[in-house]
Amino acid sequence: MTKRILVTNDDGVLSPGLLALAQEMRKLGDVTIMAPDRNWSGGGHVKTLDRALRVREFRLEDGSQAFASDGAPSDCVALATLGYFKEKFDIVVSGINFGANLGHDVTYSGTVTAAMEAVIAGIPGVAVSLEIPEGHGNATDFSASTYAARVAVENVIAHGLPEDTLLNVNIPFLKKEEIKGFRVTRQGLRVYHSRLDERVDPRNRPYYWIGGDAPTGVPEAGTDVGALAEGFISISPLQLDLTAYRALSDVSTWEWK
Repeated sequence: MTKRILVTNDDGVLSPGLLALAQEMRKLGDVTIMAPDRNWSGGGHVKTLDRALRVREFRLEDGSQAFASDGAPSDCVALATLGYFKEKFDIVVSGINFGANLGHDVTYSGTVTAAMEAVIAGIPGVAVSLEIPEGHGNATDFSASTYAARVAVENVIAHGLPEDTLLNVNIPFLKKEEIKGFRVTRQGLRVYHSRLDERVDPRNRPYYWIGGDAPTGVPEAGTDVGALAEGFISISPLQLDLTAYRALSDVSTWEWK
């Protein structure tokens, strides 16, 4: 039976990463595209409830049809799975993101939270992100990323995923022939170098930019950060259950009267 695949992202409907992913997914099934109408990077897991959502049709560079919402990536998945399209989807694939989503990045990432929204809807979700060096401005080669996405999705189609679980796929910034292989990893430690920049507008009112240098990571063996540092594609199964089970017994001993 032909698989129905929803493709989305957080870089916007006209992102070349989205087009590359959609073209690769067409080798595996029928593809529908629903993505944000603008860049939503760092938007996290959003559900828009206080305003109407609008959808427009686009034609991508290869002439294929795509739909764009003025909501977040997770809104796009919700729209698609709650009835905007009449067909049911077998899998949701999000990406290809410009920049890796490692460690704590997953809580900020619209790419990953789109896959989370799929899992909430009872559909397997796969998020795909490509490591991009800071200052990279040249045309991007997606061949390694599309290969990684196809292998990941083929495995999900063949084996399924446990309930409440998605795959977070990260690809190092290397040529396809330079990739050393795949590693199944846990979340690593992402180190952020954020700072607050306070400024004053022409009316003498303060405003703020949250900025700083690009995040780095601790390349520990067995982690997503470590895998990319060694030239491997990282495959991290993530669960939506955020319960800190190691803390349950300790917190249960506190005074709760």
